[in-house]
Amino acid sequence: MRALALFAAVVLAAGPALAGRPVTLKADTADSDGLVTLGDLFDGAGGAAGVPVAARQGSTVAIDALAVQSVARRAGLDWPNTEGFRTIVVHAGLAGPSAAAGSAHGNVEVLTYARSLSAGEIVEPSDLVWAKAAAAPTDAPSDAEAVIGQVAKRPLREGAAVATRDVGAAQVVKKGDMVTVTYEADGISLALQGMAMGAAGVGETLAVQNTVSKKVVSSVVTGPGQAVVGPQADELKASRSRRYAAR
Repeated sequence: MRALALFAAVVLAAGPALAGRPVTLKADTADSDGLVTLGDLFDGAGGAAGVPVAARQGSTVAIDALAVQSVARRAGLDWPNTEGFRTIVVHAGLAGPSAAAGSAHGNVEVLTYARSLSAGEIVEPSDLVWAKAAAAPTDAPSDAEAVIGQVAKRPLREGAAVATRDVGAAQVVKKGDMVTVTYEADGISLALQGMAMGAAGVGETLAVQNTVSKKVVSSVVTGPGQAVVGPQADELKASRSRRYAAR
């Protein structure tokens, strides 16, 4: 009952503002002093431009779009959010028309990190959120599933747009590990022992040096201490390429 009463109070309080001044989200949401205001977010904010929305402590801050919409309504502004944005990412910079004009791509919805990740951490579903940004990385994934379960290659900052180059498969083979490389085709099955010349995750290419002949073969990792060459490796590489193309 308390939740219902609170919801009703919010709706009633927001009611008069629904007919407020129409505003549009800027093509580049930026603030210059660490205090994000309605004027930093919207064109046409008028006298409500100085109303604070959030504080930015780092280089970016991710703000819930519903919260922004609520603040705007209370200030007499009407932002319908027809694009359906869930989060707005605000970065440090010179806010205003000049910044918007300098944005080559305009605001787009991109996948961003909901929290900061350390190198080696596995990306969980709760670590990702769709947000509004000035531009998307050239290798931005279009599907969160392409990133979930991958491992951060380097420290990743909360609010930053996700790029495919940020993550990779969890390493199951380290440099110097002994690896069994197998070949199977047309009823023929061969295997050799070799030493990993680098580190790799499942589905990644790994150079392995034959412990007997000292020749180096290019293989594809299938698990801890396991790799394949030949048709199986070709199929795994093709499957990996199709996956990344789908992003």
